[in-house]
Amino acid sequence: MDPQDVDLSVPFGPLTLPNPLTTAAGCAGYGRELARFVPLDELGSVTTKTIMLGPRSGLPAPRMAETPSGMLNAVGLQGSGVDHLIGSELPWLAERGARVLVSIAGERVEDFAELARRLAGQPAVIGLELNICGPTSAGRGLLFAGNPATSYDVVRAVRKAVGAALPVYAKLSPDVTSITEIAAACVKAGADGLSMINTTLGAAIDLDTLRPALAGGTGGLSGPAIRPIAVRCVYQVHAAMLAGRIPAAPILGMGGIASGRDALEFALAGASGLAVGTALFHDPTAPLRILDELRTELAARGFSSYADVVGLAHSRGRTRPERTP
Repeated sequence: MDPQDVDLSVPFGPLTLPNPLTTAAGCAGYGRELARFVPLDELGSVTTKTIMLGPRSGLPAPRMAETPSGMLNAVGLQGSGVDHLIGSELPWLAERGARVLVSIAGERVEDFAELARRLAGQPAVIGLELNICGPTSAGRGLLFAGNPATSYDVVRAVRKAVGAALPVYAKLSPDVTSITEIAAACVKAGADGLSMINTTLGAAIDLDTLRPALAGGTGGLSGPAIRPIAVRCVYQVHAAMLAGRIPAAPILGMGGIASGRDALEFALAGASGLAVGTALFHDPTAPLRILDELRTELAARGFSSYADVVGLAHSRGRTRPERTP
């Protein structure tokens, strides 16, 4: 089979995207730098950096550190706020034919709802990713995503704010006791899908300064180092859906995807969408390379479409298509 004949299209709400690939929030900004290397309209979608209601300076430097097979960051959701996004970035993305998934965050449930209302109907926006992995203002540093009830509250508020106008994906943290419980709460609250996973908490010590490598001491670990954790989370949640413990919903998988083989692994675990993040820092052409490699991996196994392999690792029957002589 010619790899170019493999169908990579995937459904997303009322749309059909040309392929399952997007950028992970925070790793490609608003796409301006990435557009020098990758035509944005050739990606399934582009996920923006996380935005909040107002401008945010983020955390003090140093706030990034390299680790074996990964990267630590404690940027602190630095951003220019929703007014800048609407006034400058979304029109620019629309001109380039990008399909945009906007990552949003807030300190209060009401912040998420207000952002959702502001973004509904904006050019190029095809959906919202709710970054519920930040701390609540009322929870003394507790994460929205760390509790089924607070996760439910955020998703429910956004669902009420936008109705059926936009697909809503909830981004989940791996740093919880049971990710399936959080996933179930989000889907029951009205999430159209789940983004899995956010970074996992880590730390590094600089042996020259004898101090933490990050100013805040800890940060989010991303990259290939967390891929087995991310695949585990996707696999567990998809299994819970198949078992009826969670209503069925698409999963956007992320966490160390750097090749077509990585992408295929996530798909087999149950991810119908894929996000590339840390790989962009050393290879800005990674998205198109990964898509080409994914086509090759699928064709080599006799699959004519991406949809045929989503969740296939859970099948107890034949897993490869029959080949004709």
